[in-house]
Amino acid sequence: MNDFDIEFESMPDLEMEDVDMDMDFSAGFLEDHDNRYINPKPRKQIPDRMLKYDNAINLAKSIEIGTGSRSHVLLAGNFIMGDFIEALFVEKNIHTKRLSVSTLSMSENNIDSFKNLIDGGYIDNIDLIVSGYFFSHERNALVPYMIEELDRDDKFQMAVAGTHTKICLFETDGGKKFVIHGSANLRSSDNIEQITVEETPELYDFYKEFHDRIINDYSIINKDKRGKELWQAIVTKEEGKEERPQNQGMFQGQKAGTASKSTLRSSPRKANYHFKQFSE
Repeated sequence: MNDFDIEFESMPDLEMEDVDMDMDFSAGFLEDHDNRYINPKPRKQIPDRMLKYDNAINLAKSIEIGTGSRSHVLLAGNFIMGDFIEALFVEKNIHTKRLSVSTLSMSENNIDSFKNLIDGGYIDNIDLIVSGYFFSHERNALVPYMIEELDRDDKFQMAVAGTHTKICLFETDGGKKFVIHGSANLRSSDNIEQITVEETPELYDFYKEFHDRIINDYSIINKDKRGKELWQAIVTKEEGKEERPQNQGMFQGQKAGTASKSTLRSSPRKANYHFKQFSE
């Protein structure tokens, strides 16, 4: 017999009527079991005054971002991760050629933060990876808004995949490579979250390879056809045809020249993982 064979004949008979499967977690149940089990405490409503950008600014001001720095941070449930990324770039006066972010979900406020960083000259390009869950729920709301606000001058790329990662990557003009990773999505969750902010080239390169592969395989913006050039080609094909305004796209909420894939590509289900050993 191998280690996984079980001889059920040798097991004692189990009378199911002696087993109480109906566990009532009421006050009476708790009293009967000497308070071994307790009911979860009711969640308190977070005051509006706690949901302010100042929390992100304070963290951005206090955190160290030198060579080899590493900070482990616990975040209250009202903390907005997207606000922190914006505040970090502004407070530390950081410039990067490319910001690469993966998140399960995000909010309109997060999109506005990315737009502020582009308009302010802090970041040149954004690669954003969102989950299939987010895309399916927001394809007629936040996704069109995101494309409208961020897909300008070929500075934005978006990919949709079955991911649950929350990673932010950027390299400064001075060559420092930063990774922000943890449990926090870009928007607040009303749960305690944790993140680590560290300057580490090895970890940056490891995660960037992962992000780049998703962007290359699952991107939804066709950058081979740029919006203005494509629209010009269409409207000037026939002489004398009136040109439509530049901001009118071929799809609602989407600029001309960008194309969404009608179906999400899927990969075979394999028990694979991507692993790299880092030296101490």
